[in-house]
Amino acid sequence: MTEKKSSKLIGYWMSEKKSQKLNWTEFGNICRKYGFDLVKLDLSRPLEEQGPFTIIVHKLTDIIVLAIKGDAKACAMMCNVESYIKDHPEVSIIDPLDNVHKLLDRYQAYSIIHNSDLEEAGVFTPSFVELTSSDYKENCETLRLAGVDFPFVCKPSVSHGSSSAHEMAVIFNENGVKDCHLPCVAQSFINHNALLYKIYMVGDEYFVVERPSLKNFYPSDREAIFFHSHDVSKADSTSSLSILDPSDMTLSTPRPDPAKVQRIVYTLRKVLGMSLLGIDIIIENGSGRYGIIDINEYPGYDGYPDFFDSLMKCILETINHHSYTARKTDLSSTEFCLPLMKPTIKSKISDIMSPGNGDQDDSGFDTGDSSDEKKKRDLSVGSLTASKRSSTAASECRNSHETSKFT
Repeated sequence: MTEKKSSKLIGYWMSEKKSQKLNWTEFGNICRKYGFDLVKLDLSRPLEEQGPFTIIVHKLTDIIVLAIKGDAKACAMMCNVESYIKDHPEVSIIDPLDNVHKLLDRYQAYSIIHNSDLEEAGVFTPSFVELTSSDYKENCETLRLAGVDFPFVCKPSVSHGSSSAHEMAVIFNENGVKDCHLPCVAQSFINHNALLYKIYMVGDEYFVVERPSLKNFYPSDREAIFFHSHDVSKADSTSSLSILDPSDMTLSTPRPDPAKVQRIVYTLRKVLGMSLLGIDIIIENGSGRYGIIDINEYPGYDGYPDFFDSLMKCILETINHHSYTARKTDLSSTEFCLPLMKPTIKSKISDIMSPGNGDQDDSGFDTGDSSDEKKKRDLSVGSLTASKRSSTAASECRNSHETSKFT
């Protein structure tokens, strides 16, 4: 007697490397317990032949970037996915492609965060601006007008899609501006005692880990420092860039405030319309303000306890919310569904967790550290363009920018 095939399919796509890292085979077993079959999408074939799907979970960022660059194969794959989604508005998506697109552009992602109400809670995005001109003096003036101070971190404008997306530089003076690889986003460097906190978000649940980061830097005549985030951001990496100078050893850094973290998670989920996010935050020396320095779609979730259980909850909530919305809305006008938003996000402080092997989707701001003490201090907090662009300009168009649908 043949086993009856489940009528509920979870379609997914991610690179083989990420699938193996997350042990996706184990997630397939969990899906079956809930009555779902987990099916990897074959993007070279019509998805219509592979469904019908109840929900699609994906990390298509690399393919999206290739399609934007005009790669014919990637364009055909994305056309395949987009056509299926358009023809089947009843299918839930984690995460909506329109929303993912916005996170691929660092300037646009920073602008959305900057235009949120997080500053009212003492959370900010360090001053930033996009540099596109080959004229060194023009770029210096652009930095000045945007309020980007030295030193600043130079990051590629495109945040995913190639190894070069993670090649960064710290620029200390005007002469160093010549070393920026254009186009890039320049973001003021905020001293934070070489400690970075990564918030891994899965729907209404989140988990916080502490990671080593760049040491305190100040304006100087030194040459630019270049680094690649994947080489230095692992928890077990060793890097001189994260060793504090003797004069900074006496400075203290507070632990993250659970209420502040919860506010960040709730707000960013709302304004970005995303369920799977990695958020990099720092705590500024002296002021104690929380700075958001980068954000990643579907991060590696390294060290996240019971990740698949949280992911399954997120999938079920998204399906239920989407089904409810579909019943209340004319399907002919339905766009990609936004993830379920709840009035509150459950929060609790649990025991300190040991770190894993590092996340390959890091911002590039954090760097490795060999300190055993730092590696033991991971903290879990569970449940819950061609034109110049700057954070100043983002403020001026707060009520009219193209991301207004995430209000």
